[in-house]
Amino acid sequence: MRIARVHVDMPLTPGEEVNLPLSSLQHVIHVLRLRSGDGIVLFNGDGRDFAATLLKCHKNGAVAQVGDAGTDEPEPALKIHLGIGVSKGERMDFALRKAVELGVHSMTPLFTARGVVRLDGKRLVNRERHWRGIVISACEQSGRRRLPALESAQSIADWLLYEHAGGVLLDHRSPTALRDMSFPEQKITFLVGSEGGLTQAERTAAQAAGFTASRLGPRILRTETAPLAAIAAAQTLWGDLG
Repeated sequence: MRIARVHVDMPLTPGEEVNLPLSSLQHVIHVLRLRSGDGIVLFNGDGRDFAATLLKCHKNGAVAQVGDAGTDEPEPALKIHLGIGVSKGERMDFALRKAVELGVHSMTPLFTARGVVRLDGKRLVNRERHWRGIVISACEQSGRRRLPALESAQSIADWLLYEHAGGVLLDHRSPTALRDMSFPEQKITFLVGSEGGLTQAERTAAQAAGFTASRLGPRILRTETAPLAAIAAAQTLWGDLG
């Protein structure tokens, strides 16, 4: 049976006892049905896994003793940043989760002109907390020892003010295919819109900011499909899937 991996947001030192986060109890206790004495793996996103043993395990909490640290996860061959338009329903969750599984290095949720989701104040804080939980869960499942950075949600206009290495605007109208582009020198940034795509003004602004328009093939992909296809393609061409 695969050993459960649990993220803890604290330093980990062999020999110390740590309380598992409440968010992991449902999975550890009720799904996996682990009990005192069972082994688990802890990680805090610094690049290492730590073997651990459950000392106490009940419905209101669990305590584990930290064991030896494993080897460092190597830095990615290609650091991929994803700027993705905020979409509604489960589409955003799906895109973020699968992007983490495919090895994305960092992500920024973007508010675009055609996006139907409007978030601010407490609703935005809660949604960003939810998205961070998605990232952590995907790392636990996929075995990643380094947490991808999840930047604060912002408007696409503000995001484009920053320099984005190897910027690629995903656009099915472009005559340039991703495979025809040159090696991005360890960094690449993908930009994809929400359900309605990006407006002409947004595409023009992205290209003015240094983004190169590129298509992934002859088909129009949905907002949750396009970034995953792009990440997989980039990882195959230049990253760790090749």
